[in-house]
Amino acid sequence: MPFGHDMVHSLATAVDLVNTSPATGGEDTMTELRELGEFVARCEVSGVGEVDATDLAEVRALREALHTVFTAPDQPTAVARLNTLLSGTRITPRLTEHDGYALHVHYFAPDAALHEHLAADLGVALAHLLVEGEWERLRTCSAPDCGHVFVDESRNRSRVYCDSRTCGNRMHVAAYRARRRV
Repeated sequence: MPFGHDMVHSLATAVDLVNTSPATGGEDTMTELRELGEFVARCEVSGVGEVDATDLAEVRALREALHTVFTAPDQPTAVARLNTLLSGTRITPRLTEHDGYALHVHYFAPDAALHEHLAADLGVALAHLLVEGEWERLRTCSAPDCGHVFVDESRNRSRVYCDSRTCGNRMHVAAYRARRRV
C-alpha cells in the first residue's frame, strides 16, 4: 500500500484501538484511565494533555464504531458506517511537522477532544483506504478463537491472521499435527 507515514500510523492506531475491545474476542483492555494514557503514549497520539473519565467513555464508544467499520459485510455498509462516524467530527486539515516526522496532515481541529482527534485522523485514514478501493484490506483474524482486526498490507492481499507469530503459527502447527495424525 503506497501510503505515507501518517496514513500507515493512523491505520495502525485504528487497529490498536479496536483490538482493545472485548468485541474482538479478548479482554477489554481499555477500562481505566491508565490504560487510555498508555494507549495514547504507545500510539504516539500528538497534542493530548491529561485524559479524564469523559475521554475514556468517548474513546471506548469510538472504538466500537470503528469495529463496525472493520467488520462491515460489504463496502457500501463500511462506507455508511464510516460516514456516520465522520459526521460527528470537526475536520480541520492542516500540515504539520513534529516529533521528528516529515510533513504530514492532521485532520482534527486544534481544540478537539481526544475522541474527536482520533475520529478525525483515524476516520480519514480509513476513508482514504476505501476511496482507493482497498476495503478488502480491512480484515478480521481467521483463527477460530481470535477476533482481532488488522489491515492487510501484503502485496497480494493474502494475509489471514492478525499476527503470524501467534495466530498464524498456532494454526499452521495445528494443521501440521492434523496431517500427521492421518
